[in-house]
This record gives sequence, C-alpha cells and structure tokens, in this order.
Amino acid sequence: MRGKSVVSQTTSRAAWTVALALCGSLACAAPDSTDAVAPTAREIVSRAQQAAGGETWIHPRTLLMRGHAVFYTPQGPERHERYEMWRVYPAQKGAAHAADGKVRIESWHQGKRVRLVTFDGQRSYTLEGPQPPSDADKQWSENFGFGVIRFALEPGFRQERLPDDVVEGRPVHVVRITDPSGQATTFSMAKDDHAILRPGFDTARGWHERLYSEFFRKPGVSWVQPGRVRLYYAGVIQNEIFWTDFELDQAMPDGLFVVVK
Repeated sequence: MRGKSVVSQTTSRAAWTVALALCGSLACAAPDSTDAVAPTAREIVSRAQQAAGGETWIHPRTLLMRGHAVFYTPQGPERHERYEMWRVYPAQKGAAHAADGKVRIESWHQGKRVRLVTFDGQRSYTLEGPQPPSDADKQWSENFGFGVIRFALEPGFRQERLPDDVVEGRPVHVVRITDPSGQATTFSMAKDDHAILRPGFDTARGWHERLYSEFFRKPGVSWVQPGRVRLYYAGVIQNEIFWTDFELDQAMPDGLFVVVK
C-alpha cells in the first residue's frame, strides 16, 4: 500500500507540474482571490465602469485626446509626432460597431497633416471631403466598438462570462457584451484593479483587438485614461497611440466635424 501511495503522490505532483507549465503561472488556475463567489458578468462590467471613472466615464459629453502615434508598415514604422481625437458622445447606443455621436481624428507627420477622418453625426469626411456612405460605414465598423461597455448594463444589452484569461501577464475576467442589434464585443478586465485591458470584435479585416496600458489620471477629474493603445487586425499590429493629455466635456463646435474640400 505504501508503494502505491508514493506512486500516487509522485503522479499527482507530476501532473500539477505539467499543469503549471501549461498555464505559465498559478494565476490562470486559481479562483478569484477577492471573491468568495465568482462574480457575474454584470458585476464584472459594473466594477470596470466604476474603476474607469464611474458616472463621469459612463456618461461623458465630449473628450479631446492629444498625443503621438506610430503606424507600422512592411517598410518599417512611421512615427507621427502629433495625433489628436475629438469625440462627442451619443446619449444612446444601438449598434456597437456603427458610427455614432461625432468624431474627428487627425495625424501629423513631419509637420504635415497626413490623416484626417471625421463623422458629423450623419456624414463622414476625409482629407478628400465627404465620403460615400458604404465606404464610411465599412471604415467605422472596423473601429467602433469600445464604447458599448458604457451602455452594457442598460436594458436590451446582454452580458456573458467567458473563460478567464491573462493579458500581458495580468489575470483577467472576460465578458462578451451583445448589443440590441446582436453585435458582440469581448472585453478583458483586470482582476486586481478592474481596468479594461483588451476589447475585441470581428471585422471584415479579421479579428480586431486593442491592448490598453500605461493608464493615467488628472487631478480633480474622475477619468482613467489609457496612455498607450495598440491596435491589431487578424493578429497583426497596425498602429499604436500614445496619449499624453486629455480634456473632458469641453465645447466642440459642429463645424469641427465637417471637412470642406
């Protein structure tokens, strides 16, 4: 009997060693350390909303972000010394991956504005002026998606827990949010501070994923801003943005979002 016991213990230790090797860390196998009962998808989303800034973050009016960016090409990285985004947020959201509210994004390279895209609430524009609706819809569907988590607890939205994961060494809860139109977006939230580290959704260009890191705050503002955002399509990095400053709820004139050729 003693021989069988030793063999059993040895086998158990070997199996546990293999499991740890496959996981890479105890974190991927261990239960949530701060919860006696595993949190529901709705609880996870609520914690993420509060950690990001609470009511101010859930219902912002406008946001201006400033920074710089790197665009990756087969020929090498292209560094843009100035990258800015103006955003007027919608009061409601129906389809997660459709343009809403208003947005303007522009990028400068070697002192010249080389990228410009805007949406005025009805039409989209680039440096060439107004864009055909079909082209604009495709472009926005490949980019819009993060904002759905602000509405995820409202009626008509569904939350579903998926298997836990690890994002850049940080254990995360993973939740799929489905909007009233049936469009789904997956979010990974850190287990320790509930930060939103990775949203992802399907696009015509393949699975789109963003990695958020280097978060920062400003005194007196209930808002947690990711300082670094990396964008991937089908597993390939497209660009990364380094946000260095932001302004919340500033007035933005309608003309800012219209481009006249």
